[in-house]
Amino acid sequence: MQEDRQVDLDRFDRRILDVLSGNGRISITDLAQRIGLSKSPTQARVRRLEAEGVITGYRADIDPIRLGRDHVAFVEVKLSDTREAALRAFNKQVAGIPEVEECHMLAAHFDYLLKVRTHDMRDFRRVLGEAISTLPHLAQSSTHVVMQAVKDDSPTVLT
Repeated sequence: MQEDRQVDLDRFDRRILDVLSGNGRISITDLAQRIGLSKSPTQARVRRLEAEGVITGYRADIDPIRLGRDHVAFVEVKLSDTREAALRAFNKQVAGIPEVEECHMLAAHFDYLLKVRTHDMRDFRRVLGEAISTLPHLAQSSTHVVMQAVKDDSPTVLT
């Protein structure tokens, strides 16, 4: 496991990250040419960025609408208990709900914000009733249904 520390990056490292974030399948040769270094130092830098946990993986961007998963809702969750053990129990169980794409603990009038992606409202109601409402220490939830995604750069999870 990587330490939670900031890594010092020079202009070549930043350029590597910029190029790879747009095209993770680019060859090392093409990447080297784009950043202005030769192949060997570029490859060494990419390996170092991976080893230091700056690059955490590579993925395919998948269009959820083409898969029929275009219903998005944000669910505000308030817990009845916010002691550390309760938070751990909630975190563990919410991580196992495939339809929850994102879960963020907030400093707000509610404790968590969930981004939930499903096929349609009926599917969302099933997830809400069978999975989200059974989360440990859930006291209250409030749902906001998305009408249009103006900007969404998050990855789609298919499981």
